[in-house]
Amino acid sequence: MSTLAKARCVFGAHPSAMDTALAVAVLVCMVAGSFVDPHGPEGVNWSLRTPDALSLALMTAGAAALAFRRRAPMAVLAVTGGVSVVESVTGDPRAPVVMAAVIALYTVAASTDRPTTWRVGLLTMTVLTGAAMLAGPLPWYAQENLAVFAWTGIGATAGDAVRSRRAFVQAIRDRAEKAERTREEEARRRVAEERLRIARDLHDVVAHHIALVNVQAGVASHVMDKRPDQAKEALAHVREASRSALDELRATVGLLRQSGDPEAPTEPAPGLARLDELVGTFRHAGLRVELARTDQGTELPAAVDLAAYRIIQEALTNVQKHAGRQAKAEVSVVRVGPDIEVTVLDDGIADGEAPDAPAEGGGHGLLGMRERVTAVRGTLTTGPRYGGGFRVHAILPVKSRTDAATEATGDPV
Repeated sequence: MSTLAKARCVFGAHPSAMDTALAVAVLVCMVAGSFVDPHGPEGVNWSLRTPDALSLALMTAGAAALAFRRRAPMAVLAVTGGVSVVESVTGDPRAPVVMAAVIALYTVAASTDRPTTWRVGLLTMTVLTGAAMLAGPLPWYAQENLAVFAWTGIGATAGDAVRSRRAFVQAIRDRAEKAERTREEEARRRVAEERLRIARDLHDVVAHHIALVNVQAGVASHVMDKRPDQAKEALAHVREASRSALDELRATVGLLRQSGDPEAPTEPAPGLARLDELVGTFRHAGLRVELARTDQGTELPAAVDLAAYRIIQEALTNVQKHAGRQAKAEVSVVRVGPDIEVTVLDDGIADGEAPDAPAEGGGHGLLGMRERVTAVRGTLTTGPRYGGGFRVHAILPVKSRTDAATEATGDPV
């Protein structure tokens, strides 16, 4: 970090220190300016004259007031304006005490509204310029008098411009934050509505068909010995109802899947033991994937193992869909203390190839990954990378909640 950046951080965190430093700087400038003789024989030059005691006192008072400019801007403007008027009337040659009043006017304009800036600015310009022209030792048309008018106008204008820009930037920031909150609330609302609808469908399917199975099974049990033909018919209804229930459940649960997802496997749930096989399938599909692992020998709970596998699978699928055929992906699985960290990176679009734009509203891949990570009490970070590409980073606990509780209490499961 540069020295200037460090100074900005310090003064930004301590505004009083910044105002004090500004007051000291203004005092130095006013004292240095009091040595300038604008009416020398060869024009403006430096002289060795020493400002009188009253001018030094007025400069000190005006600069000291600036240390409180953020706390009481109007009062500071009144004080600096008063000492400037006194210097304009009594100073000969005049010391640049009006510099403090200009900065105080800038502060008022930057911290109030535009009508107040207009009223206070015109009043300050009129009082200071009028006092300098009418009661000062110089002719009313002297350059010093016109400079008072110009600098007070510049101070008011600059403060108003700064206030307007701050308001504009704050409005943009507030609008962006509101839009972000609205998007998140809309996404949560849609997910909640979809889950409620699916829950209702599942309730209807299960309640109806299980009730039918229960009734037909009761009939078959009742007539099994006396009327076996009717019992067979009831069992046939049970089989038909169960098949229908399975079909409807499969169709309902299928709504949760993304297009192109494979059918549910009948073999045990996959885990990181099959990561090489998973990466190989993407390589065969043309995606360049590099794999790095330092988790050998780590035994993961089934839920964590499955979550890590699914996160890598979904991330690589997104790379293949959206990053282009020439994209490159990097997968790393690292054991870090009590956690295992899974990272999937891609370099974005390669060779100017445009990716397939996601549909309006997007899918639920990232949301599904986040839900899996939350379920095992991990953390997930996703977002674009600097320079292009995307990053998915998950931190998953090696021990499940049950294992951790058992190890803490010393009781066997």
